[in-house]
Amino acid sequence: MRVTIIGAGVAGLTCAHAFAQRGAQVTVIERKNGSGQGCSWYAGGMLAPWCERESAEPLVAELGFESLDYWRREVPNVPAEGSLVLAQARDLPDLKRFSRRTEGFDWIDGARLGELEPDLDGRFGQGLFFPTEAHLEPRKALAALTGRLVNEYGVTFRYQSDVASEVYDAADASAALDDEADVVLDCRGLAARDVLPDLRGVKGEMLVLYSTEISLKRPVRMLHPRIPVYIVPRGDGHFMIGATSVENDERGRVTGRALLELLSAAYALHPAFGEAEVVEIGADVRPAFPDNLPRIRRHGRTIRVNGFYRHGFLLAPALARRAAELAFDGTHFPEVMDEDRREW
Repeated sequence: MRVTIIGAGVAGLTCAHAFAQRGAQVTVIERKNGSGQGCSWYAGGMLAPWCERESAEPLVAELGFESLDYWRREVPNVPAEGSLVLAQARDLPDLKRFSRRTEGFDWIDGARLGELEPDLDGRFGQGLFFPTEAHLEPRKALAALTGRLVNEYGVTFRYQSDVASEVYDAADASAALDDEADVVLDCRGLAARDVLPDLRGVKGEMLVLYSTEISLKRPVRMLHPRIPVYIVPRGDGHFMIGATSVENDERGRVTGRALLELLSAAYALHPAFGEAEVVEIGADVRPAFPDNLPRIRRHGRTIRVNGFYRHGFLLAPALARRAAELAFDGTHFPEVMDEDRREW
């Protein structure tokens, strides 16, 4: 089977892997100059299905557990240290509410928190510890996956080519590719609104801080009155702080309000972040359907994988496997292919 995949973000790369493992001849087309860019470039890399269950539907956790196993198995250096959810004293009711809406956690006191994260010793009286969760560095993970696709599976990548521009702008990707592929995977994210009009943009803003004054082994979610804020360690003193969820499709621009909210959450976790160096500020737009759940849609020989909302790394491998089984075996997956999930 000849397969062409449009888009080299986390959706495109995991689909390339799933199809290559089944023996397909895979070509990936990307209009930018490398893999893992777009909203994948600014992702937090949280592999936290139990944490996300607090505000997401059960399907997100179900798919997330499969993807968590995938990243641990397929990509090196995925820390499996769990994750923490903390709140300031005035927000403890929110912490209790959070606990009632999920599971897979242990209530911990300040002493246990100090054992897990010595630099947070004495700063919080209690919290939630999710021991089975993990995290990764998105850019390194996608670079490693790209290397495997090229070296182990012979996947071909076309970057910034005329073909890429033509295919990205075509309403019918399979027609634009003529007879080049038996199956076309459309993994363009928000760019696919030309054929998926119910997609909308959800902007996410983030920043990266550098500090030698604090060390963390695992991500921390600080409860915030407006947005979920994660502080994710990336090694060598770097921390990703993110991310907002703004209902618009404005790429690139980061607002002052977002910076204040993200920095205040980091400072509330530890005052050392107040003196940290701001290494990077970024924003991009994540694709989402009205219910914030992912979709696989088939039209002829084109299969569209989209709508990850802010759960790209948590959902992509599970959707990629389903897309490959759809193409090779004709398997129908109602949880991501039927619009009304109440029926299943």
